[in-house]
Amino acid sequence: MEFKIEKLDNFTQIEVLIDKLDTHIAPSLKSELVLIAGNGEKNIILDLSNCRYCDSSGLSAILVANRLCKNANGVFVLAGLQTAVERLITISQLDTVLNITKTVDEAIAIINKA
Repeated sequence: MEFKIEKLDNFTQIEVLIDKLDTHIAPSLKSELVLIAGNGEKNIILDLSNCRYCDSSGLSAILVANRLCKNANGVFVLAGLQTAVERLITISQLDTVLNITKTVDEAIAIINKA
């Protein structure tokens, strides 16, 4: 299993369970995101605390999640970034676009305030 999806009260939490968010799992993550959004969920937390590596297809999946939540007037939060993944997001200047927190608890706080 590549990720764990939990539907909670006012958001869905997706935890990536493997250490690489790359071309092998990004397409299935995108499919899940589209399904979740299609079911009417507008708030998503993506927990990447297990992820040590992310490539452009992983970034693409993150941007899909962000766009789906925005289109639904919801909130997308990226939680638990490891150093290499955080660096990639900063280099791509996505840190100015995305909600990013150190922990899932902080992410939940952002969604509860929205």
